[in-house]
Amino acid sequence: MSTPATPTPPTSHDVTRLLHALQKGEEGAADRLIPLVYAELHDLAAHYMRGERDGHTLQPTALVNEAYLRLVDSRGSSWQDRAHFYGVAAQAMRRILVDHARRKGAAKREGGQRVTLEEAGLGTQGDEAGRALDLVALDVALEKLAAIEGRYARVVELRFFGGLEIEQIAEVMGTSPATVKRDWTFAKAFLQRELDG
Repeated sequence: MSTPATPTPPTSHDVTRLLHALQKGEEGAADRLIPLVYAELHDLAAHYMRGERDGHTLQPTALVNEAYLRLVDSRGSSWQDRAHFYGVAAQAMRRILVDHARRKGAAKREGGQRVTLEEAGLGTQGDEAGRALDLVALDVALEKLAAIEGRYARVVELRFFGGLEIEQIAEVMGTSPATVKRDWTFAKAFLQRELDG
């Protein structure tokens, strides 16, 4: 009797191939894509939701589902590869979370949806791990940063909301890792100043 084969994890190539099939409108591509990307999207969503207040009405699964629907339903999307897809997914999750916070009036009534500076990847040594920031305030600060230099805001979005590493961000943005590191350093300093008020 033979032992069933262990399924092999999807490769970046598998995801990229299905993204291109989805772009071309190939029937069933979206259905074949979701099992390959769902776990990573769910982990990303769970990371965001860890810093949320108790009783938050939006759960990681709902966040993933809504983001995925926005991604596969968007017309004219041009996915370069897996890293690009996750970067755009991060952007979609950011919009969903911020829109949700604004709809609930959380910024006014309950201090906003909170993440710590450390969780946001914006902290420096010596920051208190529990020092929290408002997700809506972070979004406003990112908009200000984008007005100065859109590339800086995109790096933050891909790093914090997308969970991408420096090398992956460089690939998505078509630039060097050294440039991404410089942008990340500037962006963190800018956002800390804005969020410290």
